[in-house]
Amino acid sequence: MIHREAEKELNILASQFKAVAVTGPRQSGKTTLVRNVFPDKPYANLENPDIRKFAVEDPKGFLAHYRNGAILDEVQRAPELFSYLQQILDESLVNGLFILTGSNNFLIQESISQSLAGRVAYLFLLPLSLRETGFENSDQLMLMGGYPALHQESMETSRFFSNYIRTYVERDVRLLKNITDLYLFERFIRLCAGRTGQLLNMNNLATEVGVDSKTIGSWIGVLETSFIVFRLQPYHRNFNKRIVKTPKLYFYDTGLAVALLGIQNVAQLSLSPYRGSLFENLVIVEFLKNRYNQGKTNNLSFWRDNTGNEIDLVMETGNVLHPVEIKSGKTVSVDYFKNLRFWKKLTGQDKGSIIYDGDSPQHRTEGIRVVPLRDMHAISI
Repeated sequence: MIHREAEKELNILASQFKAVAVTGPRQSGKTTLVRNVFPDKPYANLENPDIRKFAVEDPKGFLAHYRNGAILDEVQRAPELFSYLQQILDESLVNGLFILTGSNNFLIQESISQSLAGRVAYLFLLPLSLRETGFENSDQLMLMGGYPALHQESMETSRFFSNYIRTYVERDVRLLKNITDLYLFERFIRLCAGRTGQLLNMNNLATEVGVDSKTIGSWIGVLETSFIVFRLQPYHRNFNKRIVKTPKLYFYDTGLAVALLGIQNVAQLSLSPYRGSLFENLVIVEFLKNRYNQGKTNNLSFWRDNTGNEIDLVMETGNVLHPVEIKSGKTVSVDYFKNLRFWKKLTGQDKGSIIYDGDSPQHRTEGIRVVPLRDMHAISI
């Protein structure tokens, strides 16, 4: 088993709350993590039709089997359980009694907010981080992504993602929305992959897919809820400049985005016009994983004014801002510093970092650090 960095935070949350909900994409390792951390807890998988039928038809009787606690996997499949869980948790003096997992963020949050608010802590578990994969080659990592199965088993990447997409579209999408034209929805997902790292233009997407922009907004919500994509919001302060207020679109896993783009191997990826955007996606989601693994909230944004000046990533801690530029090249050039110098002049803040795909760290006298991808966690967030 691959050791997960979120294990420490999971133990802390279980020691302080009656229940913990571990949510994240399908196949991100949620079940493996919770069963490894809590090996003595009984386990029930609500994806199993027989178990789910028992839980839905007789929730009180089902939970009577687990009054001393349990791991309830994909618990959003049986929302009937939540109101009965409330009573059990309220009557118990034990923390960490139930560990709940779910791959549908909307359904599980909706159920918890209705019945279990204040009783349940959240932990978001995304696919493997750079340190968890032990990566050596950035192109190979972008191609494979972080789903644990691809790093533990001899499985073809293209075959894994082909089945992942088919399973997701045919099962999860039907569960979330009554989308009748699954072919059109799959086309929409592929078009989203081609917009990785770009400003999200729903009208443009609607025209290409052949639906209205309201439908595109609904479908983007479906992808976010099931941890396929996320929107990186623009930083809100304008610094006396007119700024872009449209979010950017990124995937939670670069391997999935690469597969949706039809890229099949490292040679194709290294020559792809999408490589720069995918590298940017890799770095941004890595910062997000690091935050979530520590139980922290998302503090990431980007900044762009209406004349094209841009910072790829702005990390906000308190009232301290840390700008980061992301470059997919392997050789540092003078152009890498242009946007950070503009930002420093605009804001008066003297720190910034460049993450690039080369090997040599540099520390410039002007306060800008140049950091190889492998060392990016040295940047404090």
